[in-house]
Amino acid sequence: MSHPSTHLQQGAPPTPAGASNWHSWSAAWTQHVPLLTGRTDLTVLVAPGAAGDAPECFYPALNRIEVDATYIADSPDVTDPTKARHKRLVPTGYGLLVHGAAHAAHSRWTTPPGTPPILAAVADMLEESRAEGRQRARRRGDRRWLRHTVTTLLDPDDAAVDDAWHAGQLAALLLARVDARIVTSKDVRPIRAAVTGVLGRKRLRQLRDIWREAHTCEDTDADTMICLARRWCQVLGIDPDQQYDTPVPDAGQFAGRLAAALVDYLAVAAGITPAEYAAALLAHRHSPPSEWDRRDPTEQEHRAARDLANRLRQARTQHSEPGRRPSAIPPGRLRTRQAITAEAQIAAGQLPTAAPWQQRAQLPPEKPRLHLAVLVDLSGSMDRYTDAMSSAAWIFANAARRADATTTTIGFGDRTTVLVPPRTRPTQVLTMRTGLATATFPEAVKVADQLLDLRHGRTLRMLAVVSDGYLDDIPAGQQLVTTLHQAGCAVLWLHPADPLADSELTGPDQMWRHTFTHTTTLTVADPVEAVAAIADAAVAALAQA
Repeated sequence: MSHPSTHLQQGAPPTPAGASNWHSWSAAWTQHVPLLTGRTDLTVLVAPGAAGDAPECFYPALNRIEVDATYIADSPDVTDPTKARHKRLVPTGYGLLVHGAAHAAHSRWTTPPGTPPILAAVADMLEESRAEGRQRARRRGDRRWLRHTVTTLLDPDDAAVDDAWHAGQLAALLLARVDARIVTSKDVRPIRAAVTGVLGRKRLRQLRDIWREAHTCEDTDADTMICLARRWCQVLGIDPDQQYDTPVPDAGQFAGRLAAALVDYLAVAAGITPAEYAAALLAHRHSPPSEWDRRDPTEQEHRAARDLANRLRQARTQHSEPGRRPSAIPPGRLRTRQAITAEAQIAAGQLPTAAPWQQRAQLPPEKPRLHLAVLVDLSGSMDRYTDAMSSAAWIFANAARRADATTTTIGFGDRTTVLVPPRTRPTQVLTMRTGLATATFPEAVKVADQLLDLRHGRTLRMLAVVSDGYLDDIPAGQQLVTTLHQAGCAVLWLHPADPLADSELTGPDQMWRHTFTHTTTLTVADPVEAVAAIADAAVAALAQA
């Protein structure tokens, strides 16, 4: 979610490019905003990229509300902003204007100088529902538009881990809006359950008392808002005098129930399933760059995909021959000699010991489906491996479709890129390009887990990493790898054999060929050997399952 403090900014931002194309919207909404706020000194700026990092922002020093035009439409001619009906055609954009108007009309207090940033952040979160509740009380019809805005201002990344701070943040930005009568308790039922699971009922009741008291504060009462923020931190076990800055999520932890609940809420609001929402979010964030080249697969790659598919199918269907065992009762195959012996024993008045029937032992259960995620290091030192791993991504994906397996290939470097999503059959080979850094390795592991559910044991799970180990955040990466290992996911790490020059090792926290614990680590001489090692490991895992 966009942090609430981004909706109230000081200073004078530069006028974004493209503002002239949306001048008619700016003029129409400037003329309309006095009706929303009761103020005649406000202006509205509508433009793509306006409002900084937020969809909407209010600048008190400038008496200006800015709205990012990308949340309205692709072009300004979508409708006439001077007509009353336009708000029904662009409900999200108009809701952002109403949200900004709520801040302009009711957020009339400023954070006192010297306030710890964490207290300012909590007060800003409480101000969101307080300002909207005041706007709804003054103009009851605005609730309709504010409901559209809530989902726009939310982002699953801010519920990245299940800790007290992020649970409290969800409570302030969603559950508090129930008491402000912006959303309903039914809307946020999964959120409430997730927050309660993290905080407990007692602490959640204490937080509710705080935000309800905030809703009764006057528009200019800064001192009370900061006092309530301090109480909020105390409930969460945070000492604002010792921890000045807001907590950040631990990069070594996977997303939990808070993120899942938030995705469910956003999906319902968008009218789609959680899986569809997650897929759209993933495509928006991690799609390959447009400048990466595409080519048709070669005949050798087609043959390699067929061969790997055959190996995977054979490993999946290969079972040890069921054994045989004698039995006194059917079903089974009648053994004549044993049947005669049993009849003779009965005729002699003896307890029959012969077993006339021969049965097959039960077949072993069906082997689990293979889930294989391949992570490729896209730092400059791995440039020699990109072509081969790009080819491997196509081979693995097409082989998996034929062999009842699921694979994905993900590149990590300056950003995380999903080269081949799971359950797809690419028709062309997409060639990866290297960059400068490997800062996104933890994020790539989390994306792989999101796509293939690597932490849950209904499938045969494997993570293969092709990297020289020269990473930016080794502790977080190790923590994630350990979590996967403990969950039963095998981790294969492939190191190139050729070392970096000493001059390329720039940081004390970065080292060449760092070996992670809880992994099977192999050193490969060339890219082809790396691809073969991953294929062999996948086949062996299936054969032994």
